[in-house]
Amino acid sequence: MGLIVQKFGGSSVADAQRVNNVAKIVTDTYKQGNDVIVVVSAQGDTTDDLIAKANEISAKPSAREMDMLLCSGEQISIALLAMAIKNLGFPVISLLGWQAGFNTSSSYGKARIKKINDERLKNEISKNNIVIVAGFQGINKYDDLTTLGRGGSDTSAVAIAAVMHADKCQIFTDVDGVYTADPRKVENAQKLKDITYDEMLELATLGAQVLNNRSVEMAKKYNVELEVLSSLTNKPGTIVKEVANMEKMLVRGVTKDTDVARVCIMNLPDTPGVAFKIFDKLAAKNVNIDIILQSVGRDGTKDITFTTTCDNCDTVKEIIENSFEYQEAKVEINTNVAKISVVGAGMESHPGTASKMFEALYESDINIQMISTSEIKISVLIEKENADKAVSAVHKAFFPAK
Repeated sequence: MGLIVQKFGGSSVADAQRVNNVAKIVTDTYKQGNDVIVVVSAQGDTTDDLIAKANEISAKPSAREMDMLLCSGEQISIALLAMAIKNLGFPVISLLGWQAGFNTSSSYGKARIKKINDERLKNEISKNNIVIVAGFQGINKYDDLTTLGRGGSDTSAVAIAAVMHADKCQIFTDVDGVYTADPRKVENAQKLKDITYDEMLELATLGAQVLNNRSVEMAKKYNVELEVLSSLTNKPGTIVKEVANMEKMLVRGVTKDTDVARVCIMNLPDTPGVAFKIFDKLAAKNVNIDIILQSVGRDGTKDITFTTTCDNCDTVKEIIENSFEYQEAKVEINTNVAKISVVGAGMESHPGTASKMFEALYESDINIQMISTSEIKISVLIEKENADKAVSAVHKAFFPAK
């Protein structure tokens, strides 16, 4: 048959019953004649629990020691799953990230994969073993354990699929595919049969919590076909690939992102180079920026407003207040905001998309603070308390009940 990479998230292995369920899915795939490599996340809320334990000890724990701590979550998962598969009578071996050949950068907490030495993986596959790999982790040039950041297990799975030239990479989660909105919160959300890499990347980046955006980037780069499906129901999922059947759908999804901070820097000199100096300093600290607005200059000054993630707030404030040459500059940070987005490759040829979205928000009495557009997405910034209402209103405008 072929080589299948399967990734299971924390909810899929949350307890003994679910671990045994995953073992059955994996062994069923193996019985069909496939080689199987499984990537597993930490069980349930294990990662959050470990972070809480660290915070009980230290208000600002070392990033290196946090990686040492967090890597233990996946180690528990892979060992338990290997035991469950062994109980079913199948050959299996579990490997930590470094044992599976993951070499990363040294950015603790958000390391990047530099390369995968696939020798061990190929060796275990040649022995007909089911190989279980701890996702989310690797090792750096100092032989220190590192983690890839939130959602890193998706990235681990896609990276293995790419380097091993797998026939398919299946991402098992607690929903049975990619929907036009979160089906647990939005009425009439529709499951997509397929979706393009670009559309999925926008959805993932803009708050859809089905796939990690770095994993989609990697899948697109190495042309890895992804399937998003549920470990709890035996249903076909959503295929993520280069070209998808558009089915004349204008919008493919509506998302919300509440991990957003709006930063406004006021009283900046209205002179050339100011924006460069600000964003150069932010880039040097790895602060990712999304929507950017600059006011029209007045009285020799201007304001620059942008959005970033909430965990960057302290860094941004420190850069602007303590290490910046413009003494008159003031910074205001508002985390009581949310970003609502519509995504679809068909939007660029339909000029009425923005007005339909804005009309839906207006009819729900929701004010728009900032707007950002591209060829395949429109994003708006609104008050956080209106996020769910906004998603439902916008989704209803594009996907009316049949």
